[in-house]
Amino acid sequence: MLSDSSLDLKLKKQPGSTRALFGVLMTGLAGACLVFALVPLVLVLTFVFIQGVSRINLALFTQLPPPPGLTEGGLGNGIIGTLIVVAIATAIAVPIGVLAAVYLSEFSNNNNVARAVRFCTNVLAGVPSIIAGIFAFGLFIAPGIIGFSAIVGGVGLAVLMLPTIIRTTDEALQIVPQEIRWAALGIGAYNYQSVIKVVLPAALPAILTGITLSIARASGETASLIFTALNSNFWPNSLLKPIATLSVSVFNFATVPFAAQQELAWAGALVLVFLVLVTSVLARWATRQKTY
Repeated sequence: MLSDSSLDLKLKKQPGSTRALFGVLMTGLAGACLVFALVPLVLVLTFVFIQGVSRINLALFTQLPPPPGLTEGGLGNGIIGTLIVVAIATAIAVPIGVLAAVYLSEFSNNNNVARAVRFCTNVLAGVPSIIAGIFAFGLFIAPGIIGFSAIVGGVGLAVLMLPTIIRTTDEALQIVPQEIRWAALGIGAYNYQSVIKVVLPAALPAILTGITLSIARASGETASLIFTALNSNFWPNSLLKPIATLSVSVFNFATVPFAAQQELAWAGALVLVFLVLVTSVLARWATRQKTY
C-alpha cells in the first residue's frame, strides 16, 4: 500500500493529472510575472545607458560643472561630495544601528521598549526622504547651530539609513542558531562576550548586506540633501560648508534648457546606477560568505 506522500508524488508525475497541469500553469504565471517585473527595469537601465554613456569620460570625474552655455566640464565635485556625505552618514548610522539591533535581539527580552523601537523603525522605514531632510534642517540649520553643510547632509542620510541597518541586523542576529550562544556560555563566556566574539561574527554577512543596501539608498537620495547639503559649484574644501552631491547635480541639470547640462545629468544618473549596482553586487557577495 502506498503512503499519502508516495501517492501525491505519483499523481504529480502523471502528465495529464490536475496537479501537474496546475503546477505548469503556476510556473508559467510566475515566469510571466518575473518578465513583467524585469522589463521596466531593463528599459530604464538601457535608456539611461544610451543617454549617458556618451559623456562618460575622464572630464566627467575630474572637472567642475560647466557654466550655462558652455559644454566642457564634468561632475567631479558632485562625485566627491557624494562620497563624503555618504561616508559621514555611514559613520553615524552604522554604530547606532548595529548597537540598537544588538540590544533588541540579545538584551531586551522583547520588552515594551524593544517592541516600541521595532514599531518606530518600521514607521521610519516608510518616511519620505524629504522628511529626514526637514528634520536635519530643523535640528541644525534653523537654530543656527550649523549651516548647510556636508555634516548636516550626512545626518539627514543617516536617518534614512538607520531603519534598514536596524531591521537587517536584528533579523540577522535572530537567525543565528541559539546553540551557538549556549556553547559560548557553556565554556564560561559572559553574555556580552558571546555576542561580540561569536554571534556578531556569525551574522556579519547579513549585517554587511543591510549596510550596503542602506548605502545604496543613501547614494541616490536627493530631497533630503536639498534641505541639508544644498549645492556648490566648487570643489569641497570643508565639512561645514555647502557641498555638491551627484543626485542634486543631476536634479539641477535635468531642469535647465541647456543640452550640455542635460547630457551631464544623464551621465550622472548612469554613475549613480553604477554605484547602486556595485553596492548590490557587494551585498550579494557578502551573503555568500556564510560563517555558520
